[in-house]
Amino acid sequence: MILLVTFVGIALTAICSVPFASARDKGIIAVSAIFLNVGVSSYFAILALTGSTFECILPGSIVTGNIPVRIDALSAWFILTINFTFCTGVVYGFHYMKVYKKETAKLSLHWIAFILLHGALISICSLQNSMAFLLAWEIMAISAFIMVIFEHQKRDTLKAGINYLIQSHISIIFLTLAFIWTAVHTNSFDFKSIEAFSQTYPVQANVALFLCFFVGFAIKAGFVPFHTWLPYAHPVAPAHISGIMSGVIIKIGIYGILRMLLLIRSDYTVVGYIILVVSVTSGVYGVMLAILQHNLKKLLAYHSIENIGIIGIGIGLGCIGLGAGNQVLTVLGFAGAMLHTLNHSLFKSLLFFGAGNVYQATHTMSIDKLGGLTKRMPHTAFLFLIPALAICGLPPLNGFISEFLIYSGLFKGMKGIGVPALSLFIFSIFGLTMIGGLALLCFTKAFGTVFLGSARHELHHTPHEFTMGRLIPMYAIVLMIVAIGVFPQFVIQLLTRPVALFTNFPGYSLPFMQFPFTDTLTNIGYAAFGFFAITGLVFFIRKYLASRKSEVIGETWGCGYIAPSSRIQYTASSFVRSYRKLAEPLLSIHKHKVDVVGVFPTGGKHETHPDDKVEVWMIRQPLLKLRHFFNQFTFLQNGNPQVYILYGVAFITLILGVPMIFDALKELFNFLNGL
Repeated sequence: MILLVTFVGIALTAICSVPFASARDKGIIAVSAIFLNVGVSSYFAILALTGSTFECILPGSIVTGNIPVRIDALSAWFILTINFTFCTGVVYGFHYMKVYKKETAKLSLHWIAFILLHGALISICSLQNSMAFLLAWEIMAISAFIMVIFEHQKRDTLKAGINYLIQSHISIIFLTLAFIWTAVHTNSFDFKSIEAFSQTYPVQANVALFLCFFVGFAIKAGFVPFHTWLPYAHPVAPAHISGIMSGVIIKIGIYGILRMLLLIRSDYTVVGYIILVVSVTSGVYGVMLAILQHNLKKLLAYHSIENIGIIGIGIGLGCIGLGAGNQVLTVLGFAGAMLHTLNHSLFKSLLFFGAGNVYQATHTMSIDKLGGLTKRMPHTAFLFLIPALAICGLPPLNGFISEFLIYSGLFKGMKGIGVPALSLFIFSIFGLTMIGGLALLCFTKAFGTVFLGSARHELHHTPHEFTMGRLIPMYAIVLMIVAIGVFPQFVIQLLTRPVALFTNFPGYSLPFMQFPFTDTLTNIGYAAFGFFAITGLVFFIRKYLASRKSEVIGETWGCGYIAPSSRIQYTASSFVRSYRKLAEPLLSIHKHKVDVVGVFPTGGKHETHPDDKVEVWMIRQPLLKLRHFFNQFTFLQNGNPQVYILYGVAFITLILGVPMIFDALKELFNFLNGL
């Protein structure tokens, strides 16, 4: 209880201090508060991962009842993931926000929202009272909204923030309906009442209840077709906020789904198939659209949708394993999903931090205007390359380990099942393979166009590398990415107790280390370590030999061109032209072309603009139809005060007259019944 009070006290003290501090001290206060609260919350999380579940009952109110605070192994896994991302994010953000030091009012609101967001996320993972949970969810939504619209003077930024806020509240509506459903039948807001409800009602009702929760959490997580806020919110937010949104805010939706799977005893097989189909669709659709993007942060946003799909595939496999009583499939599915949750928070936050470096160095996110940044920003180029390789699932980095677990689950799940289920598993394997291949194409385009070659556009100033204060948190993430790839068995061991919650037997007896894939992962770790050792040795020998020779700089061979130009290089569009031609029937792609004319033509242009078909069908077209419907009533706004007074008189007459008419009809009905 003392530590809980300490957590709240640190946050409140920092929030009250920020408005009165200087621009630099605001950031220092935020960094200090986050690190202190990370220490407090991580203490409980580590205890839970070692088997000591924390539980504390807080006195609530007449409305909420008692508010239980429970930190089990599942909560602990997500709390530690949140804490690491916030530690790196707040340090990076402290240096990123220095360019806004003159905007003190905006900085105050930004850092207050940052501290509130961390507290809200930790609370969501800890509170198990429906009312308190929804309150923390609302604080999270509003805090994130405030940080997304930091540059609210820009129309696109404000529009994206409002879009995010509206969809966040649609999520809250679904969650509220589901919580009300259980509270009405159990007369309790405790999460344990949800479990009690599911044990006394039919399986069909439980499936419907879970799907209501799933839609609410899927909007936050970014599953297709609930993803439409991500591609707008990520590009306009500050880089460290984009990293935290992609790294942990969307993952809180994954936490909610996993928590409800623990509480609601439904038909796991049906639920698993639904999640699997939605997840494969999300993964493939997300990466297909990511390839076509011209804005670097929007490209990364669509990759968040893709990786949420990969996590969902693991969850779907785990559910199918629960329904079939297949312990190996259950473990592989849930372990792969939770490990990929951590992995994605690492490499995606690092990619957004790298994109933030590029933006502040060049003042553009247009991939077609960049190029050759490796020479100017070698650290940033390296720190973008490593997570780009990891997100593609390449060994020996962390993304490969989690995807290997999910692949293992897919192949093991194919044994002894019927033809319909077998077809779905084959479809999922094909989808996951397609996701990996297209991700390679996408990040080859992104890294090659942004960092290699020469500049495609004349910048107003020369880009430069940033100080180590900003690079240190990025290198810390790289260290984690490599460590998980080299020593996967240790990270998987930490997953023992979280996964044990889904297998209904004690964590210490969970046979993680008895499965055949464990030896394979250990060998992969050894091979990865050997790869890094050999690479380091070769680099050291090369550097040593090169240092003994004089350096000679010459012209690059021009392949026969006597006047090389940056326009000869691939652009973001031309690099993926073959793919675009193949994907054009499935996606919505608009072209803008200006033909060249004359003997010495100038001004020729060819642009492609990818559109999100799901957004068009589900949001834009319905809104246009709704606007058209309401436009039919514009004649009511004729500007005549006498007519407006008439409207008021008519309204008052209806309010008074309708009840009188109903009373008269009731009396007539009673009179006729008497006859």
